[in-house]
Amino acid sequence: MSTTDAFPIGASTTLAELARDPHPRLARLRAHEPVSWLPELNGWLVTRRDLALDVMRDSATFTVDDPRFSTAQVVGPSMLSLDGAAHTRHREPFAAPFRPREVHDGFAAFIERETDRLITALGPSGATELRRTFAGPLAVAVVTEALGLVGATTDTVLAWYDAIVRSVSDITEGLEAGPAGSAAYAELRAAVEATVADRHASSLLVSAAGRLTPPEVASNAAVLMFGGIETTEAMITNALLHLLADPGQLALVRADPSLLDGAVEESLRLEPGAAVVDRYATRDVVLGPAAVRRGDLVTVSLTGANRDPAVFPDPDRFDVRRGNARLQLAFAHGPHHCLAAHLARLETRIALQRLLERLPGLRLDPERPAAPYGLVFRKPPSLHVRW
Repeated sequence: MSTTDAFPIGASTTLAELARDPHPRLARLRAHEPVSWLPELNGWLVTRRDLALDVMRDSATFTVDDPRFSTAQVVGPSMLSLDGAAHTRHREPFAAPFRPREVHDGFAAFIERETDRLITALGPSGATELRRTFAGPLAVAVVTEALGLVGATTDTVLAWYDAIVRSVSDITEGLEAGPAGSAAYAELRAAVEATVADRHASSLLVSAAGRLTPPEVASNAAVLMFGGIETTEAMITNALLHLLADPGQLALVRADPSLLDGAVEESLRLEPGAAVVDRYATRDVVLGPAAVRRGDLVTVSLTGANRDPAVFPDPDRFDVRRGNARLQLAFAHGPHHCLAAHLARLETRIALQRLLERLPGLRLDPERPAAPYGLVFRKPPSLHVRW
C-alpha cells in the first residue's frame, strides 16, 4: 500500500482548505490520521497534542536545522533555524530581557503609552479597521522599542519586515525570492552593526554582541522582528475577534477584567497566530501511525493540537473561564518555545483592556464580517469595528 493510500484523509486534504477553514478537516485528521501524509504538503502533518509535543521536544530527531528552512535562506543561521549547542548559543544572549518580571518592568509603561496614543489617534468617528490602525502599529512600535536600533523608526522597521516576510513567503511557496528581502536585511544588518558600535546605545542587541558576532546578532534581530510583529499582530487581532464575536463571553470580561488573561489564552488556543511549525526528521522513526523516513518534512499543526478534545473538552467553544487554557501550544514547545511569549501576552492584555475601557460599546461591524485566514500565519485580513 502506498503512503497516499494509507492516509486517505490526508490525501484529500488541500492547502487551500487549511488556509480558509482548517478546523473541520483537522478534527477528522486528529481522530483518524493523527500523523498523516499530505501530498500537497509533501510531508507529514501532526494534529494530536501528545504527538505534537513528542516532535517539538525531540530536536535531535525532529530538527529545524535543514537547508529547506526558508527563514534561514533569507537572514542566515539564527536561534530559529539551529538546534543543540548552536541554538543555545544564539538564544541565551537574548533570554534575560524576556523573563516575566523583566518584561513587565521594561515594557509595561511603554505599551500602555503607545496603546493610549494609538486609541486617541483613532479619532471620534466611531468606526475603524483595527488590524492596520491599531494591532499592527502597536506590534511594530514594541518591537522597535525592544530592539533599540539606533536611528530606526517604526516605519523603517515595518518596511524591512514587509520585504523580508515577502521573501520568506516566496521561498516557502517554491518561488524565487526577489531582491527586496536581501536589500532590507542588508539595511537591518547595517543598523544592528551601528547600534552595537555606538558606545552610548543600550539595548538587548548591544548586550548580545558580547557573545555573538555582528552577523549573528543581526540574524537573530530579524527573527525577533519577524516574530514580534507577525504573530503579535495576529494575537491581538484574533483575541479582539473572539471576544467581540461572543457577547456572552465579552460580558463576562467587562464584568470581571481579571478574566482578560483567560480570554487571551483561549484565543491563542482557538486560533494561534502561527498555525504550524516545521521540522525535518534526522532518522527513520515511528510517530503514532506513521513510519517517518529520514529527511521527511514533519509539520506540527499547533491549530490542530490546540483543539484536541482529549485535553480540551468542547474544544471549539470560546470559554474565558476554561481552567486549562494555558496548556495551549500557540507559542510552540521545547527548545524553540517562543522567547518573547511573556511580552506578547502583556501587549495583548493591555491592548484589550484599554480598547474596552476607552471605546464604549465596542463591537464588530455587522456589514463587514471578519474571519481568520492563512495557512502558516492566521488572522483576519481586516477587523472592522464600531463603538
